[in-house]
Amino acid sequence: MARRTCRPTPTHHLFLEPLNTRCPACQGPLWAAYMNPRTVTTLHGVYRLTLRIRRCVTPSCPRYHLPYRPEEEGSWALPHGEFGFDVIALIGRLRYAEHRSVGEIHQHLLTRGIPLAERTVTYLVERYEELVTLRLADAERLRTLLTAQGQVILALDGLQPDRGHEVLWVIRDCLSSEVLLARPLLSATQGDLVALLREVKQALPVPVSGIISDGQDTIRTAVAAVFPETPHQLCHFHYLKEATKPIAEADRHAKKELQKQVRGVRPLERALEGRNDAEATAIRGYCLAVRSAITDDGRPHLSSPGLLLYDRLQQIVASIDRVAKKGGSRLPWPSCGWSCSAGWTRPRRYGRSCAKPPRGDARRRRSSPIRSSCAEQTCGSATKHG
Repeated sequence: MARRTCRPTPTHHLFLEPLNTRCPACQGPLWAAYMNPRTVTTLHGVYRLTLRIRRCVTPSCPRYHLPYRPEEEGSWALPHGEFGFDVIALIGRLRYAEHRSVGEIHQHLLTRGIPLAERTVTYLVERYEELVTLRLADAERLRTLLTAQGQVILALDGLQPDRGHEVLWVIRDCLSSEVLLARPLLSATQGDLVALLREVKQALPVPVSGIISDGQDTIRTAVAAVFPETPHQLCHFHYLKEATKPIAEADRHAKKELQKQVRGVRPLERALEGRNDAEATAIRGYCLAVRSAITDDGRPHLSSPGLLLYDRLQQIVASIDRVAKKGGSRLPWPSCGWSCSAGWTRPRRYGRSCAKPPRGDARRRRSSPIRSSCAEQTCGSATKHG
Protein backbone atom coordinates (compact mmCIF):
# COMPACT_ATOMS: atom_id res chain seq x y z
CA MET A 1 0.00 0.00 0.00
CA ALA A 2 1.39 3.39 -0.95
CA ARG A 3 2.03 6.10 1.63
CA ARG A 4 -1.00 8.35 2.10
CA THR A 5 0.66 11.07 4.15
CA CYS A 6 3.79 13.13 3.66
CA ARG A 7 6.99 12.15 5.37
CA PRO A 8 7.66 14.05 8.61
CA THR A 9 9.69 17.22 8.30
CA PRO A 10 13.26 16.74 9.64
CA THR A 11 14.06 18.62 12.83
CA HIS A 12 17.82 17.90 12.82
CA HIS A 13 20.44 17.73 10.09
CA LEU A 14 23.71 15.77 10.25
CA PHE A 15 26.54 15.14 7.79
CA LEU A 16 28.23 11.72 7.94
CA GLU A 17 31.53 10.95 6.21
CA PRO A 18 33.58 7.73 6.10
CA LEU A 19 36.49 7.71 8.53
CA ASN A 20 38.58 5.51 6.25
CA THR A 21 39.96 7.14 3.08
CA ARG A 22 41.79 4.00 1.90
CA CYS A 23 40.25 0.93 0.32
CA PRO A 24 40.23 -2.00 2.80
CA ALA A 25 41.01 -4.46 -0.03
CA CYS A 26 43.86 -2.82 -2.00
CA GLN A 27 44.73 0.15 0.24
CA GLY A 28 44.20 2.44 -2.73
CA PRO A 29 42.48 5.83 -2.45
CA LEU A 30 38.74 6.07 -1.91
CA TRP A 31 37.37 8.90 -4.01
CA ALA A 32 34.23 10.82 -3.05
CA ALA A 33 31.56 9.67 -5.51
CA TYR A 34 28.20 11.16 -4.49
CA MET A 35 25.93 12.21 -1.60
CA ASN A 36 23.11 10.02 -0.34
CA PRO A 37 20.35 11.66 1.83
CA ARG A 38 18.45 9.58 4.36
CA THR A 39 15.73 10.37 6.95
CA VAL A 40 15.63 8.50 10.27
CA THR A 41 12.99 8.99 12.98
CA THR A 42 14.25 8.59 16.56
CA LEU A 43 12.87 9.27 20.02
CA HIS A 44 14.65 12.63 20.01
CA GLY A 45 13.34 13.85 16.67
CA VAL A 46 13.51 13.35 12.90
CA TYR A 47 17.07 13.44 11.57
CA ARG A 48 18.08 14.23 8.03
CA LEU A 49 21.35 12.36 7.40
CA THR A 50 23.54 13.39 4.46
CA LEU A 51 25.97 10.56 3.69
CA ARG A 52 29.15 10.95 1.68
CA ILE A 53 29.72 7.79 -0.39
CA ARG A 54 33.24 6.87 -1.54
CA ARG A 55 34.46 4.39 -4.17
CA CYS A 56 37.70 2.67 -4.99
CA VAL A 57 39.10 3.79 -8.37
CA THR A 58 41.68 1.01 -8.81
CA PRO A 59 40.48 -1.21 -11.73
CA SER A 60 42.26 -4.33 -10.43
CA CYS A 61 40.70 -4.06 -6.94
CA PRO A 62 37.86 -6.52 -6.12
CA ARG A 63 35.95 -3.58 -4.60
CA TYR A 64 36.30 -1.43 -7.71
CA HIS A 65 33.44 1.12 -7.88
CA LEU A 66 31.64 -0.49 -4.93
CA PRO A 67 30.16 2.08 -2.53
CA TYR A 68 31.87 2.58 0.82
CA ARG A 69 29.37 4.12 3.24
CA PRO A 70 30.06 5.98 6.51
CA GLU A 71 30.72 3.65 9.45
CA GLU A 72 28.44 5.64 11.77
CA GLU A 73 25.39 4.95 9.61
CA GLY A 74 25.00 1.45 11.08
CA SER A 75 24.44 2.83 14.59
CA TRP A 76 21.39 4.85 13.53
CA ALA A 77 19.03 2.35 11.93
CA LEU A 78 18.76 -0.87 9.95
CA PRO A 79 19.54 -0.75 6.22
CA HIS A 80 16.65 0.90 4.37
CA GLY A 81 14.92 1.51 7.71
CA GLU A 82 13.10 4.74 8.57
CA PHE A 83 13.13 4.32 12.38
CA GLY A 84 16.07 4.29 14.73
CA PHE A 85 17.13 1.48 17.02
CA ASP A 86 15.85 3.38 20.05
CA VAL A 87 12.31 3.34 18.61
CA ILE A 88 12.55 -0.40 17.93
CA ALA A 89 13.84 -1.03 21.46
CA LEU A 90 10.99 0.99 22.97
CA ILE A 91 8.41 -0.95 20.96
CA GLY A 92 9.96 -4.24 22.09
CA ARG A 93 9.85 -3.19 25.75
CA LEU A 94 6.23 -2.07 25.51
CA ARG A 95 5.23 -5.30 23.76
CA TYR A 96 7.09 -7.93 25.79
CA ALA A 97 7.85 -6.25 29.13
CA GLU A 98 4.59 -4.33 29.61
CA HIS A 99 2.45 -6.65 27.43
CA ARG A 100 0.75 -3.85 25.51
CA SER A 101 -1.21 -4.43 22.33
CA VAL A 102 -0.25 -3.02 18.95
CA GLY A 103 -2.96 -0.37 19.21
CA GLU A 104 -1.78 0.73 22.65
CA ILE A 105 1.82 0.94 21.45
CA HIS A 106 0.70 3.01 18.47
CA GLN A 107 -1.13 5.49 20.69
CA HIS A 108 1.85 5.70 23.06
CA LEU A 109 4.21 6.55 20.21
CA LEU A 110 1.82 9.16 18.86
CA THR A 111 1.70 10.87 22.26
CA ARG A 112 5.51 11.01 22.21
CA GLY A 113 5.46 12.79 18.87
CA ILE A 114 6.55 9.84 16.69
CA PRO A 115 4.40 9.81 13.53
CA LEU A 116 3.80 6.30 12.19
CA ALA A 117 0.99 3.99 11.12
CA GLU A 118 -0.37 1.16 13.23
CA ARG A 119 0.76 -1.35 10.64
CA THR A 120 4.31 0.01 11.00
CA VAL A 121 4.22 -0.96 14.69
CA THR A 122 3.63 -4.59 13.70
CA TYR A 123 6.51 -4.38 11.25
CA LEU A 124 8.86 -2.95 13.91
CA VAL A 125 7.84 -5.66 16.40
CA GLU A 126 8.98 -8.23 13.87
CA ARG A 127 12.29 -6.38 13.43
CA TYR A 128 12.75 -6.39 17.20
CA GLU A 129 12.21 -10.16 17.32
CA GLU A 130 14.78 -10.66 14.56
CA LEU A 131 17.36 -8.55 16.39
CA VAL A 132 16.82 -10.43 19.64
CA THR A 133 17.09 -13.76 17.81
CA LEU A 134 20.38 -12.74 16.23
CA ARG A 135 21.78 -11.72 19.60
CA LEU A 136 20.70 -14.93 21.33
CA ALA A 137 22.04 -17.05 18.49
CA ASP A 138 25.49 -15.44 18.59
CA ALA A 139 27.54 -18.47 19.66
CA GLU A 140 30.80 -16.53 19.92
CA ARG A 141 29.27 -14.01 22.32
CA LEU A 142 27.82 -16.74 24.52
CA ARG A 143 31.11 -18.63 24.57
CA THR A 144 33.02 -15.54 25.66
CA LEU A 145 30.47 -14.71 28.33
CA LEU A 146 30.29 -18.22 29.78
CA THR A 147 34.06 -18.69 29.71
CA ALA A 148 34.55 -15.57 31.81
CA GLN A 149 31.82 -16.82 34.14
CA GLY A 150 33.53 -20.17 34.76
CA GLN A 151 30.37 -22.22 35.38
CA VAL A 152 26.66 -22.41 34.56
CA ILE A 153 23.51 -23.35 36.45
CA LEU A 154 20.92 -24.71 34.07
CA ALA A 155 17.17 -24.08 34.43
CA LEU A 156 14.91 -26.39 32.42
CA ASP A 157 11.17 -25.84 31.92
CA GLY A 158 8.47 -26.27 29.30
CA LEU A 159 5.61 -24.00 28.29
CA GLN A 160 2.41 -25.21 26.59
CA PRO A 161 0.11 -22.29 25.70
CA ASP A 162 -2.75 -24.52 24.50
CA ARG A 163 -3.52 -28.11 25.40
CA GLY A 164 -2.65 -30.49 22.60
CA HIS A 165 -0.16 -28.14 20.92
CA GLU A 166 3.62 -28.15 20.89
CA VAL A 167 5.51 -27.51 24.12
CA LEU A 168 8.26 -24.89 24.05
CA TRP A 169 11.21 -26.16 26.10
CA VAL A 170 13.71 -23.56 27.26
CA ILE A 171 17.12 -24.17 28.81
CA ARG A 172 18.81 -21.08 30.23
CA ASP A 173 21.70 -20.16 32.50
CA CYS A 174 20.59 -18.78 35.88
CA LEU A 175 23.85 -16.87 36.45
CA SER A 176 23.87 -14.85 33.23
CA SER A 177 20.11 -15.15 32.45
CA GLU A 178 21.02 -16.16 28.90
CA VAL A 179 18.83 -18.57 26.94
CA LEU A 180 21.04 -21.45 25.79
CA LEU A 181 18.44 -23.44 23.87
CA ALA A 182 14.76 -23.01 23.00
CA ARG A 183 12.93 -25.60 20.92
CA PRO A 184 9.31 -26.76 20.50
CA LEU A 185 8.60 -30.46 21.01
CA LEU A 186 5.48 -32.49 20.32
CA SER A 187 6.11 -34.62 23.40
CA ALA A 188 8.13 -34.46 26.62
CA THR A 189 9.49 -37.99 26.80
CA GLN A 190 12.78 -38.84 28.41
CA GLY A 191 14.44 -39.36 25.02
CA ASP A 192 13.44 -35.91 23.76
CA LEU A 193 14.74 -34.16 26.88
CA VAL A 194 17.95 -36.19 26.86
CA ALA A 195 18.66 -35.00 23.31
CA LEU A 196 18.17 -31.35 24.35
CA LEU A 197 20.40 -31.67 27.40
CA ARG A 198 23.16 -33.40 25.44
CA GLU A 199 23.09 -30.69 22.78
CA VAL A 200 23.54 -28.02 25.44
CA LYS A 201 26.25 -30.00 27.21
CA GLN A 202 28.30 -30.32 24.03
CA ALA A 203 28.02 -26.59 23.26
CA LEU A 204 29.01 -25.38 26.74
CA PRO A 205 32.66 -24.38 27.24
CA VAL A 206 32.39 -24.61 31.05
CA PRO A 207 31.08 -27.29 33.43
CA VAL A 208 27.51 -27.40 34.76
CA SER A 209 27.49 -26.91 38.54
CA GLY A 210 23.74 -27.35 39.11
CA ILE A 211 20.33 -27.89 37.49
CA ILE A 212 16.94 -26.46 38.51
CA SER A 213 13.55 -27.71 37.31
CA ASP A 214 9.98 -28.32 38.50
CA GLY A 215 10.74 -31.95 39.36
CA GLN A 216 8.77 -33.82 36.69
CA ASP A 217 9.56 -37.52 36.40
CA THR A 218 10.75 -37.27 32.80
CA ILE A 219 12.99 -34.30 33.64
CA ARG A 220 14.54 -36.11 36.62
CA THR A 221 15.35 -39.21 34.61
CA ALA A 222 16.72 -37.17 31.69
CA VAL A 223 18.96 -35.11 33.98
CA ALA A 224 20.20 -38.27 35.71
CA ALA A 225 21.10 -39.77 32.33
CA VAL A 226 23.04 -36.75 31.00
CA PHE A 227 24.37 -35.20 34.24
CA PRO A 228 24.62 -38.07 36.73
CA GLU A 229 27.01 -36.26 39.09
CA THR A 230 25.38 -32.82 38.95
CA PRO A 231 23.09 -31.66 41.80
CA HIS A 232 19.45 -31.37 40.71
CA GLN A 233 17.24 -29.04 42.78
CA LEU A 234 13.57 -28.17 42.75
CA CYS A 235 12.95 -24.49 41.92
CA HIS A 236 11.84 -22.21 44.76
CA PHE A 237 8.47 -21.39 43.24
CA HIS A 238 7.40 -25.02 42.87
CA TYR A 239 8.90 -25.84 46.28
CA LEU A 240 6.84 -23.14 47.97
CA LYS A 241 3.80 -24.13 45.92
CA GLU A 242 3.95 -27.68 47.23
CA ALA A 243 4.77 -26.60 50.78
CA THR A 244 1.90 -24.11 51.02
CA LYS A 245 -0.83 -26.33 49.59
CA PRO A 246 -2.59 -26.85 52.98
CA ILE A 247 -2.37 -23.14 53.77
CA ALA A 248 -3.61 -22.17 50.32
CA GLU A 249 -6.56 -24.55 50.64
CA ALA A 250 -7.53 -23.09 54.04
CA ASP A 251 -7.16 -19.56 52.68
CA ARG A 252 -9.35 -20.41 49.70
CA HIS A 253 -12.05 -21.75 52.02
CA ALA A 254 -11.83 -18.63 54.20
CA LYS A 255 -12.25 -16.38 51.18
CA LYS A 256 -15.27 -18.36 50.07
CA GLU A 257 -16.90 -17.91 53.47
CA LEU A 258 -16.10 -14.19 53.49
CA GLN A 259 -17.72 -13.74 50.10
CA LYS A 260 -20.91 -15.29 51.44
CA GLN A 261 -21.09 -12.65 54.17
CA VAL A 262 -20.88 -9.63 51.87
CA ARG A 263 -23.57 -10.54 49.38
CA GLY A 264 -26.29 -8.03 48.66
CA VAL A 265 -24.30 -5.30 46.96
CA ARG A 266 -26.42 -5.30 43.83
CA PRO A 267 -29.75 -4.63 45.65
CA LEU A 268 -28.17 -1.58 47.27
CA GLU A 269 -27.02 -0.28 43.89
CA ARG A 270 -30.46 -0.85 42.41
CA ALA A 271 -32.09 1.04 45.28
CA LEU A 272 -29.92 4.06 44.46
CA GLU A 273 -30.87 4.24 40.79
CA GLY A 274 -31.82 7.77 39.82
CA ARG A 275 -30.11 9.39 42.81
CA ASN A 276 -27.08 11.63 42.32
CA ASP A 277 -26.77 13.23 45.76
CA ALA A 278 -23.67 13.00 47.95
CA GLU A 279 -25.03 10.14 50.04
CA ALA A 280 -25.80 8.01 46.99
CA THR A 281 -22.34 8.72 45.57
CA ALA A 282 -20.72 7.62 48.83
CA ILE A 283 -22.75 4.41 48.96
CA ARG A 284 -21.84 3.59 45.37
CA GLY A 285 -18.19 4.12 46.24
CA TYR A 286 -18.42 1.62 49.09
CA CYS A 287 -20.23 -0.86 46.85
CA LEU A 288 -17.48 -0.54 44.27
CA ALA A 289 -14.83 -1.06 46.95
CA VAL A 290 -16.52 -4.25 48.16
CA ARG A 291 -16.92 -5.54 44.61
CA SER A 292 -13.26 -4.83 43.85
CA ALA A 293 -12.15 -6.61 47.02
CA ILE A 294 -14.21 -9.70 46.18
CA THR A 295 -13.04 -10.03 42.58
CA ASP A 296 -9.33 -9.55 43.32
CA ASP A 297 -7.86 -13.07 43.50
CA GLY A 298 -4.29 -11.95 44.23
CA ARG A 299 -1.42 -14.33 43.51
CA PRO A 300 -1.88 -17.69 45.25
CA HIS A 301 1.15 -19.23 46.95
CA LEU A 302 2.86 -15.84 46.91
CA SER A 303 0.04 -14.01 48.70
CA SER A 304 -3.12 -15.09 50.53
CA PRO A 305 -6.29 -13.89 48.75
CA GLY A 306 -8.46 -14.75 51.77
CA LEU A 307 -6.38 -12.71 54.19
CA LEU A 308 -6.20 -9.89 51.65
CA LEU A 309 -9.99 -9.85 51.33
CA TYR A 310 -10.36 -9.83 55.13
CA ASP A 311 -8.01 -6.86 55.49
CA ARG A 312 -9.79 -4.89 52.78
CA LEU A 313 -13.22 -5.54 54.28
CA GLN A 314 -11.92 -4.41 57.66
CA GLN A 315 -10.73 -1.16 56.10
CA ILE A 316 -14.12 -0.62 54.43
CA VAL A 317 -16.01 -1.21 57.69
CA ALA A 318 -13.61 1.04 59.61
CA SER A 319 -14.25 3.79 57.06
CA ILE A 320 -18.01 3.41 57.45
CA ASP A 321 -17.66 3.51 61.24
CA ARG A 322 -15.68 6.73 61.06
CA VAL A 323 -18.37 8.30 58.88
CA ALA A 324 -21.07 7.22 61.35
CA LYS A 325 -19.17 8.60 64.37
CA LYS A 326 -18.68 11.95 62.65
CA GLY A 327 -22.43 12.24 62.14
CA GLY A 328 -22.20 12.04 58.38
CA SER A 329 -24.43 10.14 56.00
CA ARG A 330 -26.46 7.37 57.56
CA LEU A 331 -25.16 4.67 55.24
CA PRO A 332 -27.27 1.50 54.99
CA TRP A 333 -24.15 -0.61 55.14
CA PRO A 334 -22.43 -3.14 57.43
CA SER A 335 -21.75 -0.49 60.11
CA CYS A 336 -25.36 -0.92 61.24
CA GLY A 337 -25.47 -4.68 61.48
CA TRP A 338 -22.12 -6.44 61.40
CA SER A 339 -18.42 -5.77 61.57
CA CYS A 340 -15.23 -7.53 60.54
CA SER A 341 -14.00 -7.58 64.14
CA ALA A 342 -17.13 -9.48 65.20
CA GLY A 343 -16.80 -11.93 62.34
CA TRP A 344 -20.20 -11.02 60.90
CA THR A 345 -21.94 -13.16 63.51
CA ARG A 346 -23.99 -10.83 65.73
CA PRO A 347 -25.57 -7.38 65.59
CA ARG A 348 -23.71 -4.54 67.18
CA ARG A 349 -24.93 -3.35 70.57
CA TYR A 350 -23.99 0.27 70.03
CA GLY A 351 -24.51 2.97 67.44
CA ARG A 352 -27.61 3.45 65.39
CA SER A 353 -30.04 0.57 65.64
CA CYS A 354 -31.47 -0.94 62.49
CA ALA A 355 -34.53 -2.48 64.10
CA LYS A 356 -37.93 -0.96 63.51
CA PRO A 357 -39.21 1.28 66.36
CA PRO A 358 -41.91 -0.30 68.57
CA ARG A 359 -45.55 0.47 67.94
CA GLY A 360 -46.55 3.77 69.40
CA ASP A 361 -43.05 5.22 69.30
CA ALA A 362 -43.36 8.90 68.48
CA ARG A 363 -39.74 9.33 67.38
CA ARG A 364 -39.34 11.08 64.05
CA ARG A 365 -38.10 8.98 61.17
CA ARG A 366 -34.48 9.98 60.51
CA SER A 367 -33.92 8.41 57.14
CA SER A 368 -35.64 8.22 53.82
CA PRO A 369 -37.75 5.18 52.87
CA ILE A 370 -35.08 4.03 50.43
CA ARG A 371 -32.34 4.15 53.05
CA SER A 372 -34.51 2.47 55.66
CA SER A 373 -35.47 -0.38 53.34
CA CYS A 374 -31.85 -0.86 52.27
CA ALA A 375 -30.68 -0.85 55.89
CA GLU A 376 -33.30 -3.39 56.95
CA GLN A 377 -32.42 -5.61 54.01
CA THR A 378 -28.68 -5.47 54.73
CA CYS A 379 -28.97 -5.95 58.49
CA GLY A 380 -31.46 -8.74 58.07
CA SER A 381 -29.14 -10.49 55.62
CA ALA A 382 -26.20 -10.07 57.98
CA THR A 383 -28.16 -11.43 60.96
CA LYS A 384 -29.34 -14.34 58.85
CA HIS A 385 -25.81 -15.26 57.83
CA GLY A 386 -24.70 -14.80 61.41
